[in-house]
Amino acid sequence: MATQAAFLAGFSQLAAQPGRDRAVAPARVPVAAVGSAKVGVRVGVRAGTAEAAAVARRGVRCRASLIEPDGGRLVDLVAREEGGRRAALRREAAELPHRLRLSRVDKEWVHVLSEGWASPLQGFMREDEFLQTLHFNAIRGQDGRMVNMSVPIVLSVGDAQRRAIQADGATRVALVDERDRPIAVLSDIEIYKHNKEERIARTWGTTAPGLPYVEEAITNAGDWLIGGDLEVIEPIKYNDGLDQYRLSPAQLREEFARRNADAVFAFQLRNPVHNGHALLMTDTRKRLLEMGYKNPVLLLHPLGGFTKADDVPLSWRMKQHEKVLEEGVLNPESTVVAIFPSPMHYAGPTEVQWHAKARINAGANFYIVGRDPAGMSHPTEKRDLYDADHGKKVLSMAPGLERLNILPFKVAAYDTKQQKMDFFDPSRKDDFLFISGTKMRTLAKNRENPPDGFMCPGGWKVLVEYYDNLVPSEGSSKLREPVAA
Repeated sequence: MATQAAFLAGFSQLAAQPGRDRAVAPARVPVAAVGSAKVGVRVGVRAGTAEAAAVARRGVRCRASLIEPDGGRLVDLVAREEGGRRAALRREAAELPHRLRLSRVDKEWVHVLSEGWASPLQGFMREDEFLQTLHFNAIRGQDGRMVNMSVPIVLSVGDAQRRAIQADGATRVALVDERDRPIAVLSDIEIYKHNKEERIARTWGTTAPGLPYVEEAITNAGDWLIGGDLEVIEPIKYNDGLDQYRLSPAQLREEFARRNADAVFAFQLRNPVHNGHALLMTDTRKRLLEMGYKNPVLLLHPLGGFTKADDVPLSWRMKQHEKVLEEGVLNPESTVVAIFPSPMHYAGPTEVQWHAKARINAGANFYIVGRDPAGMSHPTEKRDLYDADHGKKVLSMAPGLERLNILPFKVAAYDTKQQKMDFFDPSRKDDFLFISGTKMRTLAKNRENPPDGFMCPGGWKVLVEYYDNLVPSEGSSKLREPVAA
């Protein structure tokens, strides 16, 4: 944890200097040739124009030896303090007559866009980008190459606001938080119809009721979508004690370069880490060393945006991840733990493409994928919503992800003979115990200990403590986490 703590402290200082010059040498792509991209240009902006030149300046050059971000440049949509731009944008946002209030999920998407996770997107999608995303799971860049984009990143607006904006001929609107504080300005706007049924069907492959993201962010959303170029007043902060873990793609790339990483392999979780996960991660590093890499670095990257109600909350997952490093289950010298700010869709093979694409922008050239990534149980039937193997198969074929090396999971389970997590051996299948997430949660809720070697003691203690702190919601048999926890 000392290494992790040191670099987090360093980036806290960096975050306090948002105007710092981040220009570095152009990137080299070790997996596949990139070609001559028109870097940093929003899809639909003509190259060679003054608008394209302005857009290209809103990016971050990347260090050599790390995989290039999509579009060749990391998008950076946060207003600079130099020259008074941030102050001017804040004043403008306060004076704009049309203000759109952001939901929790909307704000998470502003965060994602502002830091370049969705590079080369320069803001909420206009209709051409939205349609390409829905129908192709990709958008076409200025150089003609397909850039993977599998989930719509859109902002909805109600009919009354749509009419008011169009009646005024407004081209810029302010985006504000729940307290009406300006967060960003959306400019050169385009408003188009929000066909919710088509969006849901194409993203999830079903319109069955009970899809968590749909209920949270789509069902009650406006019937129109508004796209445009985004400029964010200042870096998005949550003030929840975890902001030091929310490293941007640019910050992660700087850390990988500082550690002299010649390969970065990413592993996403929305659940606590057990020793089977650790086995997969340590085995992956061993395999990369055997391939000839000198210093592969793990990006352990738990999802930090919206998750469904029965998932373990981010704050508790981060406590558990800290214990995994403190107790040496993973090597802190070759592991970077950070939070991925995206909301979770639970859209299976469609969504896992987004998860992989975003990690390219953070510098990862290897992505570990397991069984049923981004999947969930069918909301109305007793079965999984997606085929468990389709996620890894789709990733190996997805347009725009050709540069990313996909590393499928080996199956890990608890070896009752060796009393530890190990890779499943079909020749002695009766010796292995598979502990599902549901079983793990049941054990923790009942304060029952798992088999020795399943999870590090400190990590299991955190999980038990979480369930001990759950209390019944008023008028319901469901559980909720206390506000103070």
